[in-house]
Amino acid sequence: MKPIAAAGDATFVSGAERDLSVRGALAALSLAMLLSSLGTSVANVALPTLADSFAASFQDVQWVVLAYLLAITTLIVGAGRLGDMIGRRRLLLGGLVVFMAASVLCGLAPSLGLLIVARAGQGLGAAVMMALAIALVGETVPKDRTGSAMGLLGTMSAIGTALGPSLGGVLIAGFGWRSIFLVGVPLSLLALALAHRHLPADRPRTTADRGPFDAAGTMLLTATLAAYALATTVGRGPFGLSSAVLLAAAGVGLVLFVRVEARAASPLIRLAMFRDPVLSAGLGSNAVVSTVMMATLVVGPFYLARAIGLDAALVGLVLSVGPLVAALTGVPAGRVVDRFGPSGAVLAGLAAIAAGSVALAMMPLRFGVFGYVAGIGVATAGYALFQAANNTAVMTDVGPDRRGVVSGMLTLSRNLGLITGASVMGAVFALSSGATHVATVNPEAVATGFRFTFLIAAMLIGLALAATVGSRVLVGRSRRI
Repeated sequence: MKPIAAAGDATFVSGAERDLSVRGALAALSLAMLLSSLGTSVANVALPTLADSFAASFQDVQWVVLAYLLAITTLIVGAGRLGDMIGRRRLLLGGLVVFMAASVLCGLAPSLGLLIVARAGQGLGAAVMMALAIALVGETVPKDRTGSAMGLLGTMSAIGTALGPSLGGVLIAGFGWRSIFLVGVPLSLLALALAHRHLPADRPRTTADRGPFDAAGTMLLTATLAAYALATTVGRGPFGLSSAVLLAAAGVGLVLFVRVEARAASPLIRLAMFRDPVLSAGLGSNAVVSTVMMATLVVGPFYLARAIGLDAALVGLVLSVGPLVAALTGVPAGRVVDRFGPSGAVLAGLAAIAAGSVALAMMPLRFGVFGYVAGIGVATAGYALFQAANNTAVMTDVGPDRRGVVSGMLTLSRNLGLITGASVMGAVFALSSGATHVATVNPEAVATGFRFTFLIAAMLIGLALAATVGSRVLVGRSRRI
């Protein structure tokens, strides 16, 4: 059956049919987000098993995770732009097929090298799904329900991230490591069927879409992002020569990318887009917020284990509070955005993250788990509100020919924030705790490092708040992206 026409099309459909189509489309987009986030977290728990199965070192098996993350980070903007050019529905269906095929290859891989290659293929499919799911909201959902849809996608992303380790552990125990990849096949089939049936037809191509794909800009951006991601993810040890060389390469690549884009007839990213204060502040704030939230995952386990003295099982249980809060508050946060507008909700979300960070920074050690959970709960609820509101604010009024690339840039800014947070905030914690090896440091020193880390986090969120307020002052009545 043909997909129903996009919102605003002259096609006559009943209200019930339209509502059913919207629900089906949102189910497809939600599954796409769930699959891509599940793919990020489900493989981590399998690393020890993979090391045993392939008689490989940890440095080798960690590429099962890194290949997926690198593929998403480096390809997501190009995937978004390609969707703008050839049709977002068409490309999303292709991305689901690629993800499903790569999942089969991961489950059947006879060697570690082939598994890593297949994981990169999964990352390619995930990049397409993540870039286009947000972009397709504007073509699927009425404008007054955009915030709720963004909140739902955020909820599904949080559920996928939280579900990955526990689901992976159960599947490995019951069916072996191959099952953690094969489980994505039936979910991909369901998402593919829903997307094919309910997503709106691609709009006719315009003159802006028919320009050549910016291959040079795409390759430069891919190389630049790969250098930066490798510099901040590989090894995670003291800053050394290899990290310095990679960061220098990323800097050179960024300069070359800007020069190429300024001269390209059909650029991957129009540099003039960054003159829009809402877009610039939204992308910057998204990266900063992701950096701060990653600190909870990097620093939190050390604080809970070394300072409070929890065992591994309780640490895992307490760490699940954050994703659980995000999952429970995502949809209500979206409804708040729809009712009160994204501008105020962005500020409220940032204020809540700042308040949670300050609470963690000022929290006495005697408050124990309850103090930690209270601070994390406030910060994570603020994060859910910020994500729904910021995504809505950035994507509102974006031209139809740029929705894919702007959506890709939103996800890219989040991913860059996550990998920066893992590296930089981890380094801040290590330095402020005053130990070369945090496992040997005394509990009070760990608590001191934890507090200082979240004091820095609160300052970063304060800068994001200031930038957001400034963007609201500068923005005019209309936006041109």
